[in-house]
Amino acid sequence: MSSTVLAVFVPTFVAVSVTPGMCMTLSMTLGMTIGVRRTLWMMAGELIGVGLVAGASVVGVAAIMLQYPMLFLALKYLGGLYLCYLGVQMWMAKGKMAIDFESGFSGKMSAPQLALQGFVTAVANPKGWAFFIALLPPFIDQQRPLPGQLSLLLGIILCIEFISLVLYASGGRTLNHLLQKSDNVRLLNRIAGTLMFAVGVWLAVD
Repeated sequence: MSSTVLAVFVPTFVAVSVTPGMCMTLSMTLGMTIGVRRTLWMMAGELIGVGLVAGASVVGVAAIMLQYPMLFLALKYLGGLYLCYLGVQMWMAKGKMAIDFESGFSGKMSAPQLALQGFVTAVANPKGWAFFIALLPPFIDQQRPLPGQLSLLLGIILCIEFISLVLYASGGRTLNHLLQKSDNVRLLNRIAGTLMFAVGVWLAVD
């Protein structure tokens, strides 16, 4: 893959990745409530999902899946409803992710739950599949072996996506510190809950 192609691909995907979306909003929300370190579990699941979607888009699987949107519906609705449920729990200062009023710390949500949350959010978005179908094939040279090119593009995509997720989670963590300093934990729970609920609705109806 030539340096010219990479010089176009990298800034293109940076612009796409840093744009607020479902995954970035989720990362900010979790960073706000459970901290950047524990949000890394969600990021791991999200990156696996993004890698799966991007790889499938290049080899043509996504084109088949998009012809059968019913394959997405169950995953979309279940994932969206679960995120909405978490949002309501957080808004009411209940559940595993809400911040406790006395201790100032959030409850424990297991690493597999966080990873699954990120994975479902990434994979259950038909627009993500459509985007990668449109974006990646033009950067593939048909005259060269596919595995090497795909590995390089996926590596770049996942690195950029990870940096963007960390930036959003760090922004949420900063908001957490600001609001906790003013003893406004209730407001923090409600902001995080509202964002989580919005991501759930977004995922279900997108």
